Amino acid sequence: MKQEEIVFCKGGGCTAKLGAGVLERVLSCLPKPDVKDENLLIGYESSDDAAVYRISDEIAIVQTLDFFPPMVEDPYTFGQIAAANALSDIYAMGGEVRTALNIVCFPEKMDLQILGEIMQGGNEKVLEAGGVLVGGHSIADTDVKYGLSVMGTIHPQHIFSNDGVQADDVLLLTKPLGVGLVCTAARIGEASKEAYDLAIRSMTTLNKYASEILRKYQIHGCTDVTGFGLLGHLKEMLAKGYSAELDSICIPHIPESLAYADAFYLTAAAQRNRNHVEDLVEFQGVPFAMEELLFDPQTSGGLLASLPKEEAQQALQEIQALGLPCGIIGRVLKKEKQSILVR
Repeated sequence: MKQEEIVFCKGGGCTAKLGAGVLERVLSCLPKPDVKDENLLIGYESSDDAAVYRISDEIAIVQTLDFFPPMVEDPYTFGQIAAANALSDIYAMGGEVRTALNIVCFPEKMDLQILGEIMQGGNEKVLEAGGVLVGGHSIADTDVKYGLSVMGTIHPQHIFSNDGVQADDVLLLTKPLGVGLVCTAARIGEASKEAYDLAIRSMTTLNKYASEILRKYQIHGCTDVTGFGLLGHLKEMLAKGYSAELDSICIPHIPESLAYADAFYLTAAAQRNRNHVEDLVEFQGVPFAMEELLFDPQTSGGLLASLPKEEAQQALQEIQALGLPCGIIGRVLKKEKQSILVR
């Protein structure tokens, strides 16, 4: 009997996440504790990027984990991307990375050199983050999966929550959209070298540097844009009754990604994202490709921050110096009926 070949990259990254609607239904069934722990500053109720637990007046622990299957063929690059994506949750909260644990699923029949390259890529990103890799856990699986459980620290008074937006804030995005579309095109040999190289550079760039810049400003809300797409994560930011208007012309993206959307190099995850949030979204004169870009699941995407208008331009100039496409993409409004308008 012929043994089935183990394929390294079937399509993964944050496209492998369960849909936001499914997660909401499951989490709503979990029983709430009878007595709230006053030191748990942020839990799962707000769909935030990480949990925050206060251990003193000066220090709180930031805790998160993330792992997924490969979305690129090179194991070392995959390790870098998976680690950067997991570390990003700490930066989305405004924290500093301290320690990380490997999460590994790997087929026993696959070359262990591949696993070594994945973990090397991951470890290098942990070191770049200023953290220490302290161990991990592995299981034998039919497919490759890799990621990190990460612990960081933050001052309890300086947390970037995702839902603290205020009316008249502007929205700043620190990385380009479109990596999901580009990776899909690459798997069938249709992505240009320029588009693919920019996608890899974006996914392997730590959000550490953008987060350090944002900490200089009055950040009211912040999240990283990953598997639920820009609109899915923006919906979470607006959860306390706010609305938003986006200017599609200002949204940073990998240029070729729009052509890939028009060619229908789409993912099931993007359709789940559309189904989850489309009731809140109104598109005015926006082409199909731009709609798909806004639903496109991102892997190791940028930070989406809400901050006062008077500070946004200076923050943008500093983030532009990091070298990736970024931009001020819209504003927050207080309305009776929550909505997202894309012009």
